[in-house]
Amino acid sequence: MRVIVTGGGTGGHIYPAIAIAKGILTTWPDSEILYIGTAAGMESRIVPASGLPFAAVSAKGWQGRKPSLLIKALAAVYQGKNEAKDIVDQFAPQAVIGTGGYVCLPVAAAAIQRKIPIFLHEQNAYPGLTNRLISIWAQAVMTTFEEAASHFPKSARKNIVLTGLPVRQEISAVNRAEACAKLGLDPKKLTLLAVGGSTGARTMNLAMLHVIQSFYEDDQVQILHACGQRDHEMMCRRLQEAGILYSGEKNIVLRPYIDEMQYALGAADLCVGRAGAAFLAEMTLCGIPGILIPYPFASGDHQTYNAKSLERKQAAVVIEDKALNGPALLEQIRGILLDEARCRDMQRNSRLAARPQALKAILQVLSPIEG
Repeated sequence: MRVIVTGGGTGGHIYPAIAIAKGILTTWPDSEILYIGTAAGMESRIVPASGLPFAAVSAKGWQGRKPSLLIKALAAVYQGKNEAKDIVDQFAPQAVIGTGGYVCLPVAAAAIQRKIPIFLHEQNAYPGLTNRLISIWAQAVMTTFEEAASHFPKSARKNIVLTGLPVRQEISAVNRAEACAKLGLDPKKLTLLAVGGSTGARTMNLAMLHVIQSFYEDDQVQILHACGQRDHEMMCRRLQEAGILYSGEKNIVLRPYIDEMQYALGAADLCVGRAGAAFLAEMTLCGIPGILIPYPFASGDHQTYNAKSLERKQAAVVIEDKALNGPALLEQIRGILLDEARCRDMQRNSRLAARPQALKAILQVLSPIEG
């Protein structure tokens, strides 16, 4: 099959698109894939590095409500649609698969004009604007959260399929002993993993200072905290001032980021983090409960919708960013991590919330393209 894959702007759109593309190539080795993004987006770096062919079109988001910005965005979409039409005519795909981000709009517009089937994948519990707009023309809309369905136009809902979000195979392949050995942790201690994303999360980091001080030299609990590059120097200084060793000498490991997340998740008994769809898919695949602090400026507040979905399943608790402080976070951590029965129940609920066969389900939806 010949397929165009498109999605961009954030890793949350790009990595699922790459996973789907590679799943197609593995399942149908004779397939040809072309990824379309923007030249300025992070997909222009990530996609070629993954080994997939890449082409760029013009696209622009509409940030805020200024009419002048909307006019610029619409002009970019029009230009991008004409560029995408040329690419579509040359590549002649049998289908277009979109994972979200404003680049999908001009590509989908070109596909609609050429009567090429469109398939969508939505990562979040509250769908992005682009996917909501395109969904009425889609052959199928694949979702990660069941809650997403009610936010799509009524005419699109009959084509919604709950598939889950593809997760890298290595995420669930590491056992606890191996993970702790890799990270210099004690496999006999309860492990709290705190991670705020690649740049970190200031409110979370400040709250974690209180948590770290409270658990320092604890015989039961150890903490692995990825604080982000931006706050790393500040966190090191604050811990030094408090006389806390944070490089694994005691029970605290502080890092700016964690490259190999499979080891961190393999060691964790409880996660404190944001509520991006990809992270939640990885967390639940490993059966880890969460204390989730949704990023308050995410588009459409989608992280809150994601987090609330897991909270309803009793796999996580949610703290609003504006309500987060050290004592509040410590109370929730103690209430889960040190309560063996509750922690075990939440771990089971987290595992039940996972969809380990997500990629297989997505490929099943796409299988008519091959036929």
